[in-house]
Amino acid sequence: MNFQYEIIPDDQIDVCKDLCNELMAYQKSLSYIKRELFDTMNFETRLLPSVKNASSNYTILVKENDQKIGYVYSNVSPKEVYSNDFATFFDLSSVHNKTVGCLSQFYIKEGYRQYGIGSKLFDMSMQWLMKFDDVDDYFIYVSNGNNQALEFYKRKGFTISHEILDGFITVLRSNKHSILMKG
Repeated sequence: MNFQYEIIPDDQIDVCKDLCNELMAYQKSLSYIKRELFDTMNFETRLLPSVKNASSNYTILVKENDQKIGYVYSNVSPKEVYSNDFATFFDLSSVHNKTVGCLSQFYIKEGYRQYGIGSKLFDMSMQWLMKFDDVDDYFIYVSNGNNQALEFYKRKGFTISHEILDGFITVLRSNKHSILMKG
């Protein structure tokens, strides 16, 4: 298999629209808590606002030949972005810096999940996040029911911090030191 990894500039983020919408449908299919929250989640309501609100964005699209098979979207954002009308994602006082890193969206189509693509995308994202001297705290948010993703992130050095929205989302957390030690 011949996979190509392409870094996508913010102004071309729409190339991830179909994959983002597939991710939302996939998450809803696994969900058993507050599934209806996914009804309004899509590219326009999740990815576009996140890209706009972040200080820095990093999106990698994976293709096999010309077929889009997955993507990862990571960002660096002011910590206050994570306290909004939807939820407060973590205790803001637990983050000493003004910014946090987040591996925000991660999706690989079903038939491609056993080829190491996920590990490569994860590693690329963590390397990018570690370039920011003012970011020490990293977060990942996993929707309920997505146990495969939860276990993947735990193997990569993230630990469960807490749940929000009555278990709808599990918050995982790590920091620069832990990731460096794991790598």
